[in-house]
Amino acid sequence: MLNESQIASLYRNVCEATGGEGFHIDYMPEFLDIDPTDNTMPHVHTFYEIIWFQEEGGMHRVDFQEYEIKANTLLFLSPGQVHCFDSNTRPKGVILKFCTDFLREGYGDEDIFIKYDMFNAFDTIPYCVIRDDNVVKELNRLIMRMEEEESHTPLSNCLGCDDFAHKDMLRSLLRIFLIYIHRYGERQDVQPLNAIKPSHRLFVQFRRLLEHNYKKLHTVKEYADLLNVSSKTLNNSVIECSGKTPLTFINDRILLEAKRLLRYTGLFVKEISYRLGFDDPSYFVKFFKRQVGVLPSEFK
Repeated sequence: MLNESQIASLYRNVCEATGGEGFHIDYMPEFLDIDPTDNTMPHVHTFYEIIWFQEEGGMHRVDFQEYEIKANTLLFLSPGQVHCFDSNTRPKGVILKFCTDFLREGYGDEDIFIKYDMFNAFDTIPYCVIRDDNVVKELNRLIMRMEEEESHTPLSNCLGCDDFAHKDMLRSLLRIFLIYIHRYGERQDVQPLNAIKPSHRLFVQFRRLLEHNYKKLHTVKEYADLLNVSSKTLNNSVIECSGKTPLTFINDRILLEAKRLLRYTGLFVKEISYRLGFDDPSYFVKFFKRQVGVLPSEFK
């Protein structure tokens, strides 16, 4: 079980996670052999992570769901997501790890789509598959460029290395990498979103606000007001893009965090209810039982 200080540092949503200049590339299976963490046990990070499984085989568990790994599967993990590797396989591939500063939202709708469609999209599958060999080659070239740039840290004494705008170069290369994935990655049973279409932009903005506010805002009207639209407009947009109502989205996000805290921490049910914005723990218990079918204590 995690203690309170560990929970405070690990179970953060995206808007609370600290930024930073951290960026690193690891290779599997070598990294898994030397990492002191037991990656076959459920664990959580405070940074973003892309796990590129280059060969088929095994499963990967993310937030209570298991996903079968196909060749060139790219898995997107956000701060706070619980995941673990398959103990029966030795996956081959690449792991990209980067702090929240690398996914800025200030460059337009495209960046919002990357951050809240590929990542932080708890309602859909957390991966895509690349089928085109030419795209795979281009992604590998970008990995090599990122690895080369990563080695040119400002503290390195590399003769002939120009460290001007080092972090910006890394961020730009990563952004191109993600754009390629967004363009060519296949996500099974997921409707592709169009950054030009107003209803799709509204849906992604709703996802963004929900990720930032699910612990304190629990009604559709509160989110509609923040988005400066009517509840009906928000309802139509979310149903069009996902087949779910905004209230279902809100409830599902609260339930996901409740399940994480119940299963992986030592917090009491009462503490979890307050953490998730319920003033009355008994109402949280009724809410959880109605949605999941068992009491929080039984799920724990």
